[in-house]
Amino acid sequence: MERPLLLVGCGKMGGAMLEGWLAQGTADAGVYVVEPSGSLPYGLGSKPGITVVATADALPSDLHPEMIVLAVKPQVMSDVIGAYRRFAKPGTCFLSVAAGKTIAYFEQHLGDKAAIVRTIPNTPAAIGRGITGCTANANVGKAERDLADRLLRAVGEAVWVEDEALIDSITGLSGSGPAYVFHMVEAMAAAGEKVGLPADIAMQLARATVAGAGELMRQTGEDAAVLRQNVTSPNGTTYAGLQVLMDEKSGLTQLMEKTVEAATQRSRELSN
Repeated sequence: MERPLLLVGCGKMGGAMLEGWLAQGTADAGVYVVEPSGSLPYGLGSKPGITVVATADALPSDLHPEMIVLAVKPQVMSDVIGAYRRFAKPGTCFLSVAAGKTIAYFEQHLGDKAAIVRTIPNTPAAIGRGITGCTANANVGKAERDLADRLLRAVGEAVWVEDEALIDSITGLSGSGPAYVFHMVEAMAAAGEKVGLPADIAMQLARATVAGAGELMRQTGEDAAVLRQNVTSPNGTTYAGLQVLMDEKSGLTQLMEKTVEAATQRSRELSN
C-alpha cells in the first residue's frame, strides 16, 4: 500500500479493523482516523503511523487516501458522508460496513464516479473471527478490490458476490447469524436444566459445546454434515436427539429457513 488509509469511526468494528491492520502490517503507509471523541480504544491512538482527528475538516487538505473505510453507524451516516465527497476521485475507494446503506445511496452522496465497496460484517470480527459479505460497483478495479479484501480479512473471512441484492441474504444468514447461535446456547442450557442439571453447569456445558464444535469445524475444514455423521452412532444418544432436530416437518432446518428468510426480508425493507 503506497498511500494512507482513512478510517471514519473507531467504535467496536472500526477499532477491531484497525487492530487487525496494524497486526498484519496492512497500515504501513499510515492511517488517519476520524473519531469525534478524539481518542481510540485499546491504546490504538498511540501506535506509530496513526493520526487521530475529531472531524473531517481537520484532515490535511492534500490527503489522498487509498481507501476510506466508513465505519460509522447507519443512523448517522447521512450526517457525516457529505464531508468526504471531496475524496471521491480516481485512486480512492470507499468501503462501507454500514448495514442497510446501498451502493446507490453512496453514489447519490459521493457521485456516480465514486468507487464503492459495500459490505456486511458480523460481530465475531471483533475478535478476528468474523465473516464479511462484499459487493462493489463498476468503478472498483481489481487492485481496489484486492485491497478491500485484504483489509477485511484482517478481522476474519470475506466472500464476494456480484449481485448486490444478495447482501440482504448474507445479512439474514451471517450478519444476524451470531444472535441465532447465542440463542441456541440459551435454548440448550434451558433444556439441560429441564433434564436436571444446575443452571450454571448447563450454561457452561452449552457454551463450551457450541464454541468447541465451531472451532473443530474451522480447524478441520470438514463439511458440517461429515462432522455430524462422525459423532452419530447408529441408534445411539446423538442419533436419538437428531431425530427431533432433523424432523422433516418441524425440525431445525425448517425453523432456520423461516429465521433467515425473516431477517433477509427485513434487510430488504431497511435497504429501500
